[in-house]
Amino acid sequence: MADDARGFQAGQTGLVVLIPEAEPVVGTWRERLDPAARAGVPAHVTVLFPFLHADAVDDAARAALGELAARRPAFDLRFERCGRFPGVLYLAPDPDTPFRRLTEAVVERWPEAPPYGGKYEPVPHLTVGQVKDEAALDEAAADIGPKLPVTARVSSVDLVVFSGTEWRLEESFPLG
Repeated sequence: MADDARGFQAGQTGLVVLIPEAEPVVGTWRERLDPAARAGVPAHVTVLFPFLHADAVDDAARAALGELAARRPAFDLRFERCGRFPGVLYLAPDPDTPFRRLTEAVVERWPEAPPYGGKYEPVPHLTVGQVKDEAALDEAAADIGPKLPVTARVSSVDLVVFSGTEWRLEESFPLG
């Protein structure tokens, strides 16, 4: 997800899978290096950001999200390694295919909401840090690596909304 200083706007929404099991390993680093964490977003893998504006997430959209999630099975995953994008340190989920399928299904239903506004090809990941300080990302990776793997059970997709100052959980949609 983007940084509020780089453009979070009140009413923006996202679909995420929360990974509380990762917090003991990455929480301190995320608080230091991930602006989304400072804006209230817990450890997560993004399914789709940005999603619809909050005003457009009506009862019909919520029902469609619920049906879409219910058609996908819950699954187990592991984070065994760190990965990098320029200026980003992340944990790579294994498997990542269920996240890709969730994103594809949401985009098929809402083509007006392409991942990252169409700027990037979506790659499932759990962001640990998003800063220009590569040395800080290296330090975080060196600390986190020996603490892996992290395992988790994914059983829902969550709708989060930016209030203008922080992200909050709006609703959870259970996987089937």
